[in-house]
Amino acid sequence: MTDTPYTVIDNKELSRFEIHVGGFVAFEDYELFDGGIAYTHTEVPKELGGRGIAKFLIKTILDDAQAKGLKVKPVCPMVRAFIEKNPEYQANTVPYP
Repeated sequence: MTDTPYTVIDNKELSRFEIHVGGFVAFEDYELFDGGIAYTHTEVPKELGGRGIAKFLIKTILDDAQAKGLKVKPVCPMVRAFIEKNPEYQANTVPYP
């Protein structure tokens, strides 16, 4: 991606996507499953709050999953809420209670 405010890194060792800003790390934990990816937990340190980092991170990882042909299981409530507000991502999700 170009001209984006943050860089998202796939930390495969920890199974999470990360954004590093000023010594702090915002992240989204994930688990891979056959044909898809489950996003399980979003965390943004309070020091980074109010900058739109969670929204940017979630949009970026959903776009990435779609580009890779992976179905998304939105375990994390923040990811579920984002998908509900952005229906263009709904067709790429699998049900999660």
